[in-house]
Amino acid sequence: MANPSRSVPENVAGDFFVDATCIDCDACRQIAPAVFGEAPDTSFVKAQPASHVDRRDALRAMLACPTGSIGCLGKDDVKSVMNDFPLAVEPPVFYCGYNSPKSFGGNSYLVQQVGGNWLIDAPKFVRPLVRRLESLGGVGNIFLTHRDDVADAARYAAHFQSRRILHRAELAAQPDAELVLDGAGPWNLGQDFLAIATPGHTKGHCVLLFQDRFLFTGDHLDWDRDQRRLAASEDYCWYSWPRQAESMKRLADYRFEWVLPGHGQKVHLPADAMREQVLQLTNAMHG
Repeated sequence: MANPSRSVPENVAGDFFVDATCIDCDACRQIAPAVFGEAPDTSFVKAQPASHVDRRDALRAMLACPTGSIGCLGKDDVKSVMNDFPLAVEPPVFYCGYNSPKSFGGNSYLVQQVGGNWLIDAPKFVRPLVRRLESLGGVGNIFLTHRDDVADAARYAAHFQSRRILHRAELAAQPDAELVLDGAGPWNLGQDFLAIATPGHTKGHCVLLFQDRFLFTGDHLDWDRDQRRLAASEDYCWYSWPRQAESMKRLADYRFEWVLPGHGQKVHLPADAMREQVLQLTNAMHG
């Protein structure tokens, strides 16, 4: 639980606060951008919720926080918000919430499918989310973009008897995974899913394209909300920045409208505008 005695100095006065245990994962700023902002080393409460919608968003951010660093001094019924997750992105795609500290607060997503639901990367294994996933038909497949964001994938796989999918170069993170991708791909996984190799951030990093509209990008790229453009991070590239630039260029061959990252801001653009953004980012990375 967040400790008000450790509240970061940037917080504005009021019910909600962020304490010094915050790892600056950005989840709260994605969920409740009207309430939370970015300080030098943490998130902070930049404005107390001004509406019922903002307050509910702030409570959702509190539940999603991987380190329990958000507190509320009000008498809100937090349990009433638990069933809000997974949150709709654009059905059949949902954001799971309950980000895990094991993946440094990485996002995970649910795709509802008649033939079996998909989980992309994994959240915390917590009972409220597990019950919701059960009510939505369980989880048939768990696609893991790379080793950093597996979190509690093994527990979800055991509970739902799911098939875990990841690249062989990332296998140390889930050595008993049920489906291992080999080589350079791409791999048609059926049900409108295509796995695309994007080595760079890690050696076996892959992204997942669904219905030629939704691209689940792991740590390969995200949206820079300040610069209003697609972005990638050389500071957090663990394998090869030149390889990541090559992988980025390859994405221009595919059509998609959504970028749904493991870390960072999601974005929805027309497919042609998205392709232009990918090409601009590729040029910047090569430069």
